Amino acid sequence: MGHFNGKTVIITGGGRAVLENGKAGSIGYGIATAYAKEGANIVITGRNVKKLEDAKEELERLYGVKVLPVQADIANGSDNAAIAKSVAEKAAETFGGIDVLINNAQASASGVTLAAHTTEQFDLAVYSGLYAAFYYMQACYPYLKESKGSVINFASGAGLFGNYGQCAYAAAKEGIRGLTRVAATEWAPDGINVNVVCPLAWTSQLENFQKAYPEAYKANVHTPPMGFFGDPEENIGRVCVQLAHPDFKYMTGETITLEGGLGMRP
Repeated sequence: MGHFNGKTVIITGGGRAVLENGKAGSIGYGIATAYAKEGANIVITGRNVKKLEDAKEELERLYGVKVLPVQADIANGSDNAAIAKSVAEKAAETFGGIDVLINNAQASASGVTLAAHTTEQFDLAVYSGLYAAFYYMQACYPYLKESKGSVINFASGAGLFGNYGQCAYAAAKEGIRGLTRVAATEWAPDGINVNVVCPLAWTSQLENFQKAYPEAYKANVHTPPMGFFGDPEENIGRVCVQLAHPDFKYMTGETITLEGGLGMRP
């Protein structure tokens, strides 16, 4: 019997992605897999319908859970409040409530210097990441207040350490970190636990980059001090399960940094 049987988890950016060895190949799908193993009802959002449908098929077949895929894209020029509200309402109507919100979705133009960044590239990062977290948190707040639930947002070492060529991404992620701390302060009296995770994971994108551009990979991708990258499910998804478990919650508002499976609280 799983720890999250009967509970409902929303994961943005949760479409299926796998590594060559068959393991979860993205952070969102790793999180979805970890919660599926705990029996949760899962709502996954994303832009790619096929990846969402593939995730639904695999998670339901392997773990016997119910998965609701919803195509949703928070972007400049869209009615983003309505999009997030629709996702929250569909989740509540389908499963009876919302217990965990995980804001994982993020798009960006990497490798572009600050001086060369366009407004469109900056908007892409800020809307898909920071604004998405803002709108989904607002939309899910009434349900999370009722369930005494959890919010887990995703920031990045790019913001913490100022990674070269990631100005928009870093700005969006630092905005998410600040938003998380404010929500932790404001929502603690409502019984809502709010935390932020800064992960470093081995993903299908990194795997493909290594194969396609081995020299560029060697020059630009540095192995963490522990000698390996975090596994999207085992090192990151399982942390998300723990953070939202009622019997094991970190102090609300903390930043959890994951490098090679090592959890640090700066």
